[in-house]
Amino acid sequence: MNRPHFADIARELTEAIASGRYPVGSTLPTELELRDQYQTSRHTVRAALHELQQLGLVSRRKNAGTRVESTQPRNDFRPSLASVDDVVQFGSEHLRLVQSTGEIVASGDLARRLKCADGARWLRVSSLRIDGDRQSSPIGWTDVYIDPAYADIPDMARAQPDTLISSLIEARYGRCIAEIQQDVCGALISDEMAEKLKTRTGAAALEIVRRYLDSAGETFEVSVSVHPAERFSVSMRLKRSET
Repeated sequence: MNRPHFADIARELTEAIASGRYPVGSTLPTELELRDQYQTSRHTVRAALHELQQLGLVSRRKNAGTRVESTQPRNDFRPSLASVDDVVQFGSEHLRLVQSTGEIVASGDLARRLKCADGARWLRVSSLRIDGDRQSSPIGWTDVYIDPAYADIPDMARAQPDTLISSLIEARYGRCIAEIQQDVCGALISDEMAEKLKTRTGAAALEIVRRYLDSAGETFEVSVSVHPAERFSVSMRLKRSET
């Protein structure tokens, strides 16, 4: 039998905390007990508990065990000057309108864009991004690729249009973002995208690819966004380093 991944253990413990099996103020089983329960290594258990700690669900103290602090993960991921939120300026007033979902196999150009193995399976959530008033033209189109095991995320994405899918995964499965990698490049609007975004074919656009990594360096989400150039801009501040 294959040993469980630390993310699987973190997900099960997150669900147990959310369901009240481990209420706030209680303590989780010890590392040794969890090791035996999941038939895995102590290192894997520690990695799972670290995920819960990063989400604010538990606190850990020497000789005091792992105490449950909250049933909901905190959303205190703070980007640096080179991060998605700082560079892209994507405000919370922009909403996601899910257009389609489904499982796909990445190959060829898509596999290279996602930097995944040819033939890798993903669950794709395709959405329009719009302003809060829902009246103006869409500001972009985003395809989000996630682990097919996260089958309930698309429904959650529809129900919570102002919450990032990565945040939904953190809350539901306890898989914490450790790093976001982002590539921005110029592109031209295709015929298909022109119809969706209500713009002209061949117009200038920005394509933004973001990869969400966990603490083990594994990618659990990739998003590919296309924004017509006249509706979106990228800005950043550069400061002289202190020596």
